[in-house]
Amino acid sequence: MRIRRIVPNIYTGKIEQSKQFYSDFLGLKPAMDLGWVVTFASETNLTAQLTIVKDENLSTLNDAITIAIEVFDIDMLYEMAIKKGYPIASEIKNEDWGIRRFMVRDPNNVVLYIMSHL
Repeated sequence: MRIRRIVPNIYTGKIEQSKQFYSDFLGLKPAMDLGWVVTFASETNLTAQLTIVKDENLSTLNDAITIAIEVFDIDMLYEMAIKKGYPIASEIKNEDWGIRRFMVRDPNNVVLYIMSHL
C-alpha cells in the first residue's frame, strides 16, 4: 500500500484563532480556505498539511490526540512559543532516543509534539 499523505483534521469553535496560530507559529499557508474549513500546507513540503474545520458545537477535548511535527530549528520555535505566550504542555528537552522535543497547545487545546532529530 502506498500512502500519499496523512492530514490530521482539527474540529474547532475557534477557527480564526487557529488560522492565526498555524500561520504565525509554524508558517503554514492556506492551501484551501472556504471559511468553515481551512487546509494548511508547508511551503517547503506540500504534503505536510493539516485541516481546521469549524464546529461551533464542539464541547469535549481529547488530550490523547497529538500532532507530531518535525522541524529544523526547534529552539527558535520554542522561544517563539514562549514569547507569544502559547501554552507549553512539556518543556524542551533532549531524549535518550535521539530527539529534541517540546509540546505546545494550539487554541483548540490540541497538543503539538514539536521535535527534531539530534
